[in-house]
Amino acid sequence: MSRSVGLAHIIRQDDGTSTGVWGIYTLQSAFQPIFAFNEGKLSVAAFEGLIRPFRDGEPQSPMNFFSTCPAADRLHIEALTRTLHLLNAGACLPQEASIFVNFDPSVFTERTVADAALREMRLVLHEAGIDPRRVVCEVTEQRSASQETLHNFVAALRANGFRIAVDDYGADDSDINRIKELKPDIVKFDAFWITQLMESGAGFALLTTMVKSFEEQGIRTVFEGIEEGWQLELAEKSGASMVQGFVLARPELAPTSFRVFGKTRPAPVVAAVGDTPAPAPAPHSARPVKAFGRRVAS
Repeated sequence: MSRSVGLAHIIRQDDGTSTGVWGIYTLQSAFQPIFAFNEGKLSVAAFEGLIRPFRDGEPQSPMNFFSTCPAADRLHIEALTRTLHLLNAGACLPQEASIFVNFDPSVFTERTVADAALREMRLVLHEAGIDPRRVVCEVTEQRSASQETLHNFVAALRANGFRIAVDDYGADDSDINRIKELKPDIVKFDAFWITQLMESGAGFALLTTMVKSFEEQGIRTVFEGIEEGWQLELAEKSGASMVQGFVLARPELAPTSFRVFGKTRPAPVVAAVGDTPAPAPAPHSARPVKAFGRRVAS
């Protein structure tokens, strides 16, 4: 059995985690929890894998790292980052939690390319001890990807048993069409866009209507970028399934402290090592509520 491109650039650490190497960069996984609303309480339902590049021991911007990589290497780098996240998820995350990993559909120009990449990914999942049904493939918005490329790639993901999430939903015509055509399992709402809608009663009503429509179709919804208590309050009132943001937990480098937060016990709000711990959300009746545009006492 041949060794995958991703595994070829992996270094195993003594603590059981893995790091990646690409040129002058060392790559580490960070994970951010995604919380689900459950009868007025929050519990950890999933984690999103995020890449953290380092150069000479100093942290670098992920955007800068990807911008310095030649286009011809993008497919291999994508494989490396996903491999890193999956190996580290197997090593330090709760076994029942879902794992969100990002894909850029524009690099999978042919179905054969996608099929080969996904076969390698399943080998990595086997090595990490992760059931493929735990994996949510987050399809990022890439205007450079043709509709045919996008549809063929999503079909390949489904054929391998993975769930699909559409990222950065903002209700543009292109976003609405993507949902109709791709029929994802999950929609992640764009953070800036939902914040704008939460600033007015009419905007919040529109947001609530869209969430209800998706949920009635069996599509779960995630609000990203939740950074303040009033946003969390409105996310819950809107009927959204899940939330993600700094007000709940910041990303942590692997190995994380998140393994203890399984579905069998309540999940307190946690902060990254070195950050000031975020307070756990108060019961619903004690949270501040939003008078659209400003916070008022409950």
